[in-house]
Amino acid sequence: MAIESIIAQIDEEIAKLTQIRALLATTGGVAKKVALPKGTKLSDQAKGKKRRVLSPEARKRIADAQRKRWAAQKAKTK
Repeated sequence: MAIESIIAQIDEEIAKLTQIRALLATTGGVAKKVALPKGTKLSDQAKGKKRRVLSPEARKRIADAQRKRWAAQKAKTK
C-alpha cells in the first residue's frame, strides 16, 4: 500500500511539472540579449547605475595626494 501512495504522489508531481513546462513554453521563456556599451559591466547596467567619470584635474589631485601619503609612510619607516 505504501508503494501505491508513493506512485500517486509521483504522478501528481509529474502533472504539476507538465503544466509548468507548458506554461513556460507558451510564454517564450527566453529573454533578448541587450548590447551593452564597451567597458560597462552587466552588474552596473542591471542595477541601473551610471558610471561616474573624473575630470583629468581631479585624477591629478587624487594621484598627488596618494603620492604624498606614500612619501609620508616611507619617511616613517626610515
